[in-house]
Amino acid sequence: MHEWPGIEFHARPGLTSSHYNESYWNPSHATHRPRLSGRRFDHTQSVYPANRLSGRSQPASAALADAANPGSAMMMRAVNSVVPATLPVEGEIPSLAGAVQWLNSPPLTAQSLRGKVVLLDIWTYSCINCLRTLPYVKAWADKYRDQGLVVIGVHAPEFAFEYKVDNVKRAIHNLGIDYPVAIDNNFAIWRALGNEYWPADYLIDAEGRIRAHHFGEGDYAQAEQQVRQLLAEAGSKQVATALVNTSADGGAQLAQDAADMHSPETYIGYSRTEHFASPGGEVNDKPAIYHAPLNPILNQWGLAGAWQVGQEFATLNRASGRIVYRFHSRDLHLVLGPGADGKPVRFRVTIDGMPPAQDHGSDVAGDGSGTVTEQRLYQLVRQNGKIADRTFTIEFLDPGVQAYSFTFG
Repeated sequence: MHEWPGIEFHARPGLTSSHYNESYWNPSHATHRPRLSGRRFDHTQSVYPANRLSGRSQPASAALADAANPGSAMMMRAVNSVVPATLPVEGEIPSLAGAVQWLNSPPLTAQSLRGKVVLLDIWTYSCINCLRTLPYVKAWADKYRDQGLVVIGVHAPEFAFEYKVDNVKRAIHNLGIDYPVAIDNNFAIWRALGNEYWPADYLIDAEGRIRAHHFGEGDYAQAEQQVRQLLAEAGSKQVATALVNTSADGGAQLAQDAADMHSPETYIGYSRTEHFASPGGEVNDKPAIYHAPLNPILNQWGLAGAWQVGQEFATLNRASGRIVYRFHSRDLHLVLGPGADGKPVRFRVTIDGMPPAQDHGSDVAGDGSGTVTEQRLYQLVRQNGKIADRTFTIEFLDPGVQAYSFTFG
């Protein structure tokens, strides 16, 4: 994975760092990169779902290359909120039969959805970009349900724990998602769409044709205008004219502060980690004692204590282990889970050696205390004052915690 503020490129879980194109990430150029806030698989690898959506106006690989070019047609469409009089036909709705299970609904089929406008929302529950789009997706599902819109969340997991349906059930309950969710653990729907991003939205008209797509966060007004346009085409006589006005008052779903975000998503597991600064480096798949870097520079991080670093996450073997990160952003999140025994793990957060006070996140008290109780993204820091380079430290007071990745906002 390589990320600059507002854009993340991802490979399939399990790929090693040798699969990545190192030219994507250059910290010195971070503020000059295009801002497409989403996660992307590395489509150059043979393990990537390679079947492309038939009927695209251009191959998916070319379309996504355009997205990374600030002068490309796709990028210009992304910032232009004017919806064309007629949306182009990009392909046909894929089969939904590949879903291994459905939540909030009996299984749906492409045929049963004819006559409805459908929004397929590709997401995974620990993805910060997906979480920040949810207030809009949920609002559209509620607002336009009676006018013929069907929103379907297609849950395509990134981490191993996201394959567990019970975890997804808990997440959609906690997130207040009441529309149908297809469990795409085999990436069947993802492959059929030729998709490469979390989140990704595909808008399908009443005749089953894909008419628009959007990758990543933002551009919500244009997306809603496209929904209304297709509802009108389908014959809805009472399409609402006002756009939804939604925001997250707190927690991880608040829109990112992209202008002041200068830290990249960072994985803890050795297969995709970068900028690790503990002396001696990471020891793969073996218990080791680590020491925190004394003076980390921006975006360097390290471990302290008895840890075992695996491909996807690091596990704390004894109590009082720490993770240290020098960051620059308003928000800091960390994907965490309790150990295999499921016992809660207490932690304490500091910023520059002090309790976070008014800069605490929604999963932390002002004194820095918190508890890991389930496998998910934890919102740990939300700075309220001037954003500057800060040193984040989280100390785990109990053993067993599993740490996956940092994200920022």
